[in-house]
Amino acid sequence: MLTDYHLHLRPDEPGTTTERYFTTENVERYLAAAAEAGIEELGVSEHIYRFTQALDLWRHPLWEEQARDDLDAYCDFVRGTPLRLGVECDFIPAAEDRTAALLDAHDFDYVVGSVHFLGDAAVDHPGWDVWESKGDPDEVWRRYFAAVAQCARSGLFDILAHPDLVKVWGGARPLPERHPRHYYEPAVEAIAESGIAVELSTAGLRKPVGEIYPAMGFAEMCVEAGAPFALSSDAHLPEQVGFAYDRALEFLADLEVEEICVFERRQRRLEPLPSPVAEDSKR
Repeated sequence: MLTDYHLHLRPDEPGTTTERYFTTENVERYLAAAAEAGIEELGVSEHIYRFTQALDLWRHPLWEEQARDDLDAYCDFVRGTPLRLGVECDFIPAAEDRTAALLDAHDFDYVVGSVHFLGDAAVDHPGWDVWESKGDPDEVWRRYFAAVAQCARSGLFDILAHPDLVKVWGGARPLPERHPRHYYEPAVEAIAESGIAVELSTAGLRKPVGEIYPAMGFAEMCVEAGAPFALSSDAHLPEQVGFAYDRALEFLADLEVEEICVFERRQRRLEPLPSPVAEDSKR
Protein backbone atom coordinates (compact mmCIF):
# COMPACT_ATOMS: atom_id res chain seq x y z
CA MET A 1 0.00 0.00 0.00
CA LEU A 2 1.03 3.56 -0.69
CA THR A 3 -0.14 6.53 1.37
CA ASP A 4 0.20 10.28 1.20
CA TYR A 5 -0.87 11.67 4.56
CA HIS A 6 0.95 14.97 4.79
CA LEU A 7 -0.57 17.24 2.18
CA HIS A 8 -2.42 20.53 2.02
CA LEU A 9 -5.49 21.37 -0.04
CA ARG A 10 -4.30 24.92 -0.59
CA PRO A 11 -0.95 26.62 -1.16
CA ASP A 12 0.70 28.74 1.53
CA GLU A 13 0.58 31.96 -0.47
CA PRO A 14 -1.69 34.84 0.62
CA GLY A 15 -5.23 34.84 -0.70
CA THR A 16 -5.64 31.06 -0.71
CA THR A 17 -9.01 30.96 1.00
CA THR A 18 -11.05 28.02 2.22
CA GLU A 19 -13.85 29.05 -0.13
CA ARG A 20 -11.56 28.50 -3.10
CA TYR A 21 -9.64 25.39 -2.01
CA PHE A 22 -11.82 23.48 0.46
CA THR A 23 -14.18 22.33 -2.26
CA THR A 24 -15.38 19.01 -3.62
CA GLU A 25 -13.83 19.88 -6.98
CA ASN A 26 -10.38 20.45 -5.45
CA VAL A 27 -10.58 17.24 -3.43
CA GLU A 28 -11.44 15.37 -6.61
CA ARG A 29 -8.32 16.79 -8.26
CA TYR A 30 -6.20 15.45 -5.41
CA LEU A 31 -7.92 12.07 -5.50
CA ALA A 32 -7.38 11.79 -9.25
CA ALA A 33 -3.69 12.58 -8.81
CA ALA A 34 -3.46 9.96 -6.06
CA ALA A 35 -5.12 7.32 -8.21
CA GLU A 36 -2.67 8.05 -11.03
CA ALA A 37 0.23 7.65 -8.59
CA GLY A 38 -1.13 4.36 -7.21
CA ILE A 39 -1.81 5.86 -3.77
CA GLU A 40 -4.58 4.02 -1.93
CA GLU A 41 -4.88 6.23 1.15
CA LEU A 42 -4.84 9.99 0.89
CA GLY A 43 -5.07 12.26 3.90
CA VAL A 44 -5.05 16.01 4.41
CA SER A 45 -3.18 17.72 7.24
CA GLU A 46 -3.59 21.49 7.08
CA HIS A 47 -1.35 23.71 9.20
CA ILE A 48 -2.76 24.28 12.68
CA TYR A 49 -1.72 27.93 12.60
CA ARG A 50 -4.30 28.68 9.92
CA PHE A 51 -7.11 28.08 12.42
CA THR A 52 -8.26 30.62 15.00
CA GLN A 53 -8.17 27.97 17.74
CA ALA A 54 -4.39 27.76 17.36
CA LEU A 55 -4.02 31.19 18.97
CA ASP A 56 -4.81 29.48 22.27
CA LEU A 57 -1.48 27.68 21.81
CA TRP A 58 0.79 30.49 20.62
CA ARG A 59 0.59 34.15 19.71
CA HIS A 60 3.42 34.37 17.20
CA PRO A 61 2.91 37.27 14.72
CA LEU A 62 2.85 34.83 11.78
CA TRP A 63 0.11 32.81 13.48
CA GLU A 64 -1.88 35.93 14.29
CA GLU A 65 -1.65 36.92 10.63
CA GLN A 66 -2.63 33.48 9.30
CA ALA A 67 -5.25 32.26 11.81
CA ARG A 68 -8.49 32.95 9.96
CA ASP A 69 -10.28 29.61 9.63
CA ASP A 70 -12.36 27.45 11.95
CA LEU A 71 -10.93 24.05 12.88
CA ASP A 72 -14.35 22.49 13.45
CA ALA A 73 -15.52 23.53 9.99
CA TYR A 74 -12.34 22.05 8.47
CA CYS A 75 -12.91 18.73 10.23
CA ASP A 76 -16.56 18.64 9.14
CA PHE A 77 -15.57 19.32 5.53
CA VAL A 78 -12.88 16.64 5.38
CA ARG A 79 -15.14 14.05 7.05
CA GLY A 80 -17.54 14.54 4.14
CA THR A 81 -14.84 13.44 1.65
CA PRO A 82 -12.91 10.19 1.09
CA LEU A 83 -9.79 11.82 2.60
CA ARG A 84 -8.31 10.79 5.93
CA LEU A 85 -8.52 13.62 8.44
CA GLY A 86 -5.25 14.92 9.80
CA VAL A 87 -3.65 18.15 10.93
CA GLU A 88 -0.06 19.39 10.99
CA CYS A 89 0.54 20.78 14.45
CA ASP A 90 3.69 22.60 15.50
CA PHE A 91 5.24 21.52 18.78
CA ILE A 92 5.09 24.54 21.07
CA PRO A 93 7.17 24.17 24.26
CA ALA A 94 5.18 24.83 27.44
CA ALA A 95 1.90 24.48 25.54
CA GLU A 96 1.65 20.69 25.75
CA ASP A 97 -1.52 20.59 27.87
CA ARG A 98 -3.32 23.13 25.69
CA THR A 99 -2.21 21.30 22.55
CA ALA A 100 -3.48 17.99 23.91
CA ALA A 101 -6.84 19.50 24.79
CA LEU A 102 -7.23 21.00 21.31
CA LEU A 103 -6.24 17.81 19.49
CA ASP A 104 -8.31 15.52 21.70
CA ALA A 105 -11.41 17.60 21.01
CA HIS A 106 -11.38 16.49 17.35
CA ASP A 107 -11.66 13.08 15.74
CA PHE A 108 -8.47 13.11 13.67
CA ASP A 109 -7.21 9.97 11.98
CA TYR A 110 -3.67 11.12 12.72
CA VAL A 111 -1.76 14.19 13.87
CA VAL A 112 1.50 15.24 12.21
CA GLY A 113 3.89 16.89 14.64
CA SER A 114 6.44 19.35 13.30
CA VAL A 115 9.18 21.74 14.38
CA HIS A 116 9.50 24.90 12.31
CA PHE A 117 10.45 27.44 14.96
CA LEU A 118 13.26 27.86 17.47
CA GLY A 119 11.88 30.51 19.74
CA ASP A 120 10.37 33.17 17.48
CA ALA A 121 12.65 32.39 14.53
CA ALA A 122 12.01 29.76 11.85
CA VAL A 123 14.33 27.27 10.20
CA ASP A 124 12.39 27.30 6.89
CA HIS A 125 10.67 30.70 6.61
CA PRO A 126 12.76 33.55 5.15
CA GLY A 127 10.58 36.14 6.84
CA TRP A 128 11.54 34.80 10.25
CA ASP A 129 14.94 33.36 9.39
CA VAL A 130 16.73 31.84 12.39
CA TRP A 131 20.05 32.31 10.62
CA GLU A 132 19.75 36.09 10.83
CA SER A 133 19.38 36.06 14.61
CA LYS A 134 21.28 32.88 15.53
CA GLY A 135 23.97 32.47 12.94
CA ASP A 136 26.02 29.73 14.63
CA PRO A 137 25.09 26.58 12.66
CA ASP A 138 26.19 24.17 15.39
CA GLU A 139 23.92 25.94 17.87
CA VAL A 140 20.99 26.06 15.42
CA TRP A 141 21.28 22.35 14.63
CA ARG A 142 21.67 21.46 18.30
CA ARG A 143 18.58 23.43 19.27
CA TYR A 144 16.59 22.12 16.33
CA PHE A 145 17.17 18.44 17.06
CA ALA A 146 16.63 19.01 20.77
CA ALA A 147 13.23 20.44 19.84
CA VAL A 148 12.53 17.44 17.58
CA ALA A 149 13.31 15.19 20.55
CA GLN A 150 10.86 17.16 22.71
CA CYS A 151 8.26 16.91 19.96
CA ALA A 152 8.62 13.13 19.78
CA ARG A 153 8.59 12.65 23.55
CA SER A 154 5.52 14.84 24.04
CA GLY A 155 3.19 12.00 23.09
CA LEU A 156 0.98 14.48 21.27
CA PHE A 157 1.62 13.30 17.73
CA ASP A 158 1.36 10.18 15.57
CA ILE A 159 3.84 11.18 12.84
CA LEU A 160 7.05 13.20 13.13
CA ALA A 161 7.12 15.47 10.07
CA HIS A 162 10.19 16.18 7.93
CA PRO A 163 12.46 15.39 10.91
CA ASP A 164 15.59 17.11 9.59
CA LEU A 165 13.88 20.21 8.18
CA VAL A 166 16.79 22.33 9.43
CA LYS A 167 18.71 21.26 6.32
CA VAL A 168 16.07 22.72 3.97
CA TRP A 169 18.25 25.53 2.56
CA GLY A 170 21.16 23.24 1.73
CA GLY A 171 24.33 25.20 1.02
CA ALA A 172 22.46 28.51 1.09
CA ARG A 173 22.80 28.52 4.88
CA PRO A 174 25.89 27.65 6.95
CA LEU A 175 26.31 24.00 7.89
CA PRO A 176 27.63 22.73 11.24
CA GLU A 177 31.20 21.56 11.58
CA ARG A 178 30.35 18.46 13.62
CA HIS A 179 29.11 15.27 11.94
CA PRO A 180 25.29 15.27 11.55
CA ARG A 181 25.04 12.06 13.59
CA HIS A 182 26.01 14.08 16.67
CA TYR A 183 22.81 16.11 16.27
CA TYR A 184 20.60 13.21 15.19
CA GLU A 185 21.30 11.09 18.28
CA PRO A 186 19.07 12.93 20.81
CA ALA A 187 16.18 12.92 18.34
CA VAL A 188 16.58 9.23 17.51
CA GLU A 189 16.67 8.33 21.20
CA ALA A 190 13.38 10.18 21.68
CA ILE A 191 11.86 8.53 18.60
CA ALA A 192 12.79 5.10 19.95
CA GLU A 193 11.37 5.86 23.39
CA SER A 194 8.12 7.34 22.12
CA GLY A 195 7.34 4.93 19.27
CA ILE A 196 6.29 7.81 17.01
CA ALA A 197 6.26 7.14 13.27
CA VAL A 198 8.98 8.92 11.28
CA GLU A 199 7.83 10.67 8.15
CA LEU A 200 9.69 9.86 4.95
CA SER A 201 8.92 12.95 2.89
CA THR A 202 9.84 13.62 -0.70
CA ALA A 203 9.21 17.35 -0.20
CA GLY A 204 12.92 17.95 0.35
CA LEU A 205 13.53 17.03 -3.28
CA ARG A 206 11.56 20.16 -4.23
CA LYS A 207 13.57 22.37 -1.85
CA PRO A 208 17.06 23.88 -2.15
CA VAL A 209 18.58 20.94 -0.25
CA GLY A 210 17.40 18.56 -3.00
CA GLU A 211 17.12 15.42 -0.88
CA ILE A 212 14.52 13.36 0.94
CA TYR A 213 13.64 14.00 4.57
CA PRO A 214 15.23 12.45 6.58
CA ALA A 215 18.77 12.07 5.26
CA MET A 216 19.89 8.49 4.75
CA GLY A 217 22.15 8.58 7.82
CA PHE A 218 19.30 9.76 10.02
CA ALA A 219 16.93 7.20 8.50
CA GLU A 220 19.44 4.38 9.11
CA MET A 221 19.61 5.35 12.77
CA CYS A 222 15.80 5.32 12.95
CA VAL A 223 15.71 1.82 11.46
CA GLU A 224 18.30 0.64 13.99
CA ALA A 225 16.08 2.13 16.72
CA GLY A 226 13.06 0.17 15.46
CA ALA A 227 11.07 3.21 14.31
CA PRO A 228 8.19 2.74 11.85
CA PHE A 229 7.84 5.03 8.84
CA ALA A 230 5.01 7.04 7.32
CA LEU A 231 5.13 8.16 3.70
CA SER A 232 4.20 11.57 2.30
CA SER A 233 4.90 14.24 -0.29
CA ASP A 234 3.85 17.38 1.66
CA ALA A 235 1.96 18.35 -1.49
CA HIS A 236 0.47 21.84 -1.71
CA LEU A 237 -0.89 21.27 -5.22
CA PRO A 238 -2.57 18.21 -6.81
CA GLU A 239 0.35 17.72 -9.19
CA GLN A 240 2.68 17.24 -6.18
CA VAL A 241 0.74 14.26 -4.79
CA GLY A 242 3.00 11.22 -4.74
CA PHE A 243 5.90 13.37 -5.90
CA ALA A 244 9.04 11.28 -6.62
CA TYR A 245 7.61 8.20 -4.90
CA ASP A 246 9.80 6.02 -7.10
CA ARG A 247 12.79 7.50 -5.29
CA ALA A 248 11.09 7.16 -1.92
CA LEU A 249 10.47 3.46 -2.52
CA GLU A 250 14.08 2.92 -3.58
CA PHE A 251 15.18 4.77 -0.44
CA LEU A 252 13.02 2.56 1.78
CA ALA A 253 14.16 -0.58 -0.04
CA ASP A 254 17.79 0.38 0.60
CA LEU A 255 16.85 0.60 4.30
CA GLU A 256 15.14 -2.81 4.04
CA VAL A 257 11.91 -1.21 5.20
CA GLU A 258 9.03 -3.29 3.85
CA GLU A 259 6.02 -1.79 5.68
CA ILE A 260 4.44 1.62 6.03
CA CYS A 261 2.15 3.12 8.67
CA VAL A 262 -1.57 3.44 8.02
CA PHE A 263 -3.84 5.38 10.39
CA GLU A 264 -7.51 5.49 11.29
CA ARG A 265 -8.96 7.34 14.30
CA ARG A 266 -5.42 7.64 15.66
CA GLN A 267 -4.91 3.88 15.58
CA ARG A 268 -1.85 2.70 13.66
CA ARG A 269 -1.26 -0.46 11.69
CA LEU A 270 1.46 -1.53 9.26
CA GLU A 271 0.83 -2.43 5.64
CA PRO A 272 3.31 -3.86 3.11
CA LEU A 273 4.94 -1.53 0.61
CA PRO A 274 4.94 -2.32 -3.11
CA SER A 275 8.18 -3.22 -4.78
CA PRO A 276 10.14 -0.21 -6.03
CA VAL A 277 10.60 -2.03 -9.33
CA ALA A 278 6.86 -2.41 -9.83
CA GLU A 279 6.03 1.12 -8.76
CA ASP A 280 5.71 3.78 -11.44
CA SER A 281 4.80 6.91 -9.54
CA LYS A 282 7.33 9.41 -10.84
CA ARG A 283 5.62 12.78 -10.96
